[in-house]
Amino acid sequence: MKAKIFAAALTAVLGSSAFAADVYQIDPNHTYPSMEVDHKGLSILRGKFNKTEGTITLDRVAKTGTINVTIDAASVDFGHDRLNNHIKSADMFDVEKFPTAVYKGTSMTFNGDVPATVNGELTLHGVTLPVQLKINKFKCVQNTQLKREVCGADASAEFKRTDFGIGYGGAAFDPLVKLQIEVEAIKQQ
Repeated sequence: MKAKIFAAALTAVLGSSAFAADVYQIDPNHTYPSMEVDHKGLSILRGKFNKTEGTITLDRVAKTGTINVTIDAASVDFGHDRLNNHIKSADMFDVEKFPTAVYKGTSMTFNGDVPATVNGELTLHGVTLPVQLKINKFKCVQNTQLKREVCGADASAEFKRTDFGIGYGGAAFDPLVKLQIEVEAIKQQ
């Protein structure tokens, strides 16, 4: 009798969507978080991060997923060496003390079969706060070279850098940061 109950329980677990989740490795060659920040109200500075790694778990049947992304803060690139060095300094990112920014998305909402938002937490400059990503575009295709599914997305978010303890420039700079993320991830076997 115990064997039948165990077999039924095992069948229920194996047949559930718990095993339908797919894991995708972020492709660092096609993933670039970028940001827009105010420069004294005169212009908008745009930069990106050149080194990103992480994984995305997606269960399209259960309409759930998670994201775990690590960004190398020292890979920031505004196309201007002097500005890059200042952003890496203790005035702003303080990359010696805080070498990475980490986003952990713990839940997703879907619009039909497509992820629409990700709720999670961003750790930046030693501070962890909730940040929601809006997924503006999402698509998966079979990559003929890799012989695996590759998914891509365009996501966005906004937050105030001052909430993360980055207050350089005070009132002369609007603290709003607009984040854009282009990401591609390869399904793991």
